[in-house]
Amino acid sequence: MISWEKPSDAETDSVTRVCGVSLIFLAAEDMADTLRDAGIGRGSVLALTTSATTAALAAEGQSWSLNTNTTAVAVQAVEAALRPRWVWWSNHTASALTASGVRVATCWDISAVHRLLFGGWSAEPALVWARLHDLSVESIPVMGQLGLLDGYGDEGSNPENPVRPGGHLRPEWTHGGWSATPARLEVWATLALETCRLQQRRITALAGRNGAVATARSESAAELLCTELGFDGLPVDVDRAAEIIALSIGPRPRNDAELAEARTRRDAVVLSHVRVSAGMDLRNPTHVRSMLMGVGIDLVDTRAWRLEPFRTAHPLVDALMKWRKAEKVATTYGYTWLDTHVGADGRLRGAWTGSDGAGGRMTAQAGLHNLPTEMRDAVVAEYGHVFVHADLGQIEPRVLAAVSGDSALAAATTSDDLYAPVAARLGVERAVAKVAVLAAMYGQTSGTAGEALRGMESAYPVAMEFLRVADRMGQSAQDIRTYGGRLVRMGGRDNSSAVMAARGRFARNAVIQGAAAELFKAWAVTVRGRVAPFGARIVLCLHDELLLHVPAEHGAVVAQLLEASLADAAQRWMPDGAVRYVAHASVINRWSEAKG
Repeated sequence: MISWEKPSDAETDSVTRVCGVSLIFLAAEDMADTLRDAGIGRGSVLALTTSATTAALAAEGQSWSLNTNTTAVAVQAVEAALRPRWVWWSNHTASALTASGVRVATCWDISAVHRLLFGGWSAEPALVWARLHDLSVESIPVMGQLGLLDGYGDEGSNPENPVRPGGHLRPEWTHGGWSATPARLEVWATLALETCRLQQRRITALAGRNGAVATARSESAAELLCTELGFDGLPVDVDRAAEIIALSIGPRPRNDAELAEARTRRDAVVLSHVRVSAGMDLRNPTHVRSMLMGVGIDLVDTRAWRLEPFRTAHPLVDALMKWRKAEKVATTYGYTWLDTHVGADGRLRGAWTGSDGAGGRMTAQAGLHNLPTEMRDAVVAEYGHVFVHADLGQIEPRVLAAVSGDSALAAATTSDDLYAPVAARLGVERAVAKVAVLAAMYGQTSGTAGEALRGMESAYPVAMEFLRVADRMGQSAQDIRTYGGRLVRMGGRDNSSAVMAARGRFARNAVIQGAAAELFKAWAVTVRGRVAPFGARIVLCLHDELLLHVPAEHGAVVAQLLEASLADAAQRWMPDGAVRYVAHASVINRWSEAKG
């Protein structure tokens, strides 16, 4: 637990006493030697906190201060000489380093690990601390009328101690007071180090989650990758992107009147197939259902997968689906999107997060995760560079084999095409086998899927029981954990049959999708480290797909590294090696050239 010793009058501005240790402002060039003398080496945990004017480092029983304008130099020197595992409260610190030109290899991101341990998205220090000390979340103190540095009304305790007598973090500190003085910043770094140790103990204690420590490390490194993805951006040929947009919605409008005319023209193509009544709006689902009913097509909703079978039934359906595609470009990926998110350097940038807070997938803003297929032709490697593209083949069924421990399904993963041996075992065509495996993971039980699932029950009973257990837990609103230890909260206590069934389907998919996300990130951060010496950078992560921007002369070797890195990442994630994973890498110039 943090303790605080008040400085004596004899101590100068350059030496402060925090937690009983003398703290000295050190020059950047001395930092690596000082840390080495303190026992810091490769893999040692070293906490870092920064403010506008000061940075602080903390190791076991010791801490140091640096002037902010030397922080990047010091961190770079320490990283090169010692390569510690950096500890920080969130990736805001990583973002600041990346913006300063510093990229570190490993870290322990307290916020990322908190989300893994406790689920959800919120991961502010007060909540992290409360959870780790089993304190009531509802009793976390909040700022009232107190100033950031005031101790009044706080049980009369020392305001320089970040921990209140009741055990919670002091709100004056968590709301910015931690950065008020160099001494406080060093205490905050020491507190981060203690929090890291508490998280490590919790992670290690997760019953039956042998891969949790490796997952915590890769989740932390994924946050590093996110800062770099947001900083580097995705190379885009702006002229080609504008051509693609024009093909879909016409030339760039010069004013609002031309914008409205283009919208009217797009609508008219669809409305020409029906008798139009006043106020008919293609952007209103109720109006669209009425239009469809008018031509004899009655659907419960107008989602694309429901419309697709009726595409040849009436010209209205085909026109409507084409209109929707153009409308998405016009409203989401049109000229405004291009002007807003693509910089003068031709890079598309958006903020990235390492976890969506539920299943654990990486997410991105600025449309990076939902670019229309046509737009991939505008994603072009810069001069002297190529893209190396790779995706994980049939990742979710392979993960099902791994996390369930089904040896029969694991045996099927030795094939490049997992569905072929499954089809042979079930005695069905490959297409039916694929439906059966996907239906098992997504909870579909009717039609062709239902018939094929009966074969799955006898052929792969261990995998099916694993999914049933998750389904039952979800139905009863029990929280679940993925293989790597991520807590997925079910929430709600509505026990209507429809809600319970939906929770069950969500849970059975979450244990697979969440584990697949963990393996993907373990692969991505392994690749990140392996390709850095070749000047290669990951520029896009898309569920099970990686896109790297690579100097042309290193394209072939980086492609080999992508495939080799998968085996290493999988070995760390699940050491038994019973399941084979496959990645297909290719060297391309445009994203549209990627296979798969």
